[in-house]
Amino acid sequence: MELGDFTQLARYYVHRPAYSEILVSALLKHVDFRPADFKVADIGAGTGKLTKMLLERGVSVVAVEPNDAMREEGVRFTSDYAVSWIKGSGEATNLQSDEYNWVVMASSFHWTNPQRSLTEFHRILKRGGYFTAVWNPRNLEGSELHSSIEDRIYSIVPHLQRVSSGSRSHTKKWEEILISTGHFKDVVFMEVDYVERMSRERYMGIWNSVNDIRSQAGEHNWEKIVKAIEDEIADLDNIEVPYKNRAWTAQRVG
Repeated sequence: MELGDFTQLARYYVHRPAYSEILVSALLKHVDFRPADFKVADIGAGTGKLTKMLLERGVSVVAVEPNDAMREEGVRFTSDYAVSWIKGSGEATNLQSDEYNWVVMASSFHWTNPQRSLTEFHRILKRGGYFTAVWNPRNLEGSELHSSIEDRIYSIVPHLQRVSSGSRSHTKKWEEILISTGHFKDVVFMEVDYVERMSRERYMGIWNSVNDIRSQAGEHNWEKIVKAIEDEIADLDNIEVPYKNRAWTAQRVG
């Protein structure tokens, strides 16, 4: 499996959690959401987890996703709403200039080239618009179970490089990255803890949707990792999974 290729994983994304309701509400307030004439571009929308949350709040959304399999899942997932799905990427959205009040990337900004994607977001945003990059990694520090799973993963793949999980001190300095091109300013950081309770089947479904670990580990080590996780949860009927939603929002310059 190639790093960043989600074609084989799209069917498992139904198991993934959405985002904190509290965080989404806080973000909408920060970007001054008003139902009339407020347009959002959800870039790297995947299967539409955040897209649907915004649609449920009456937000006008265009969803942009480069992977055909993911986009097809997203179209099905949001079929009850008036939303356009477009093939495009963070670097080339295929959207009109000066059209959107808010651009969001949910668990996907790290796959882009910031120099190119931030330039593109500046192009499609209206004057005074905002860009938000949001992630929902597991809160490893808040769970003995998940800390143990993480230790077992690293015992199998010692030199693993995480893309978005882990403590904030181990993630990239997004505040600096967002202003690095000169297209954005005034970065605001938000963080919300929340817990999802799920069955073992759904929990393993989430692990089967993971790209960064599997692609680095290789199939042989990935099978070891899956077995180790199954061993950890063998006695659990329901699993509490702590998440830590993090969002960085910056305003368009000019």
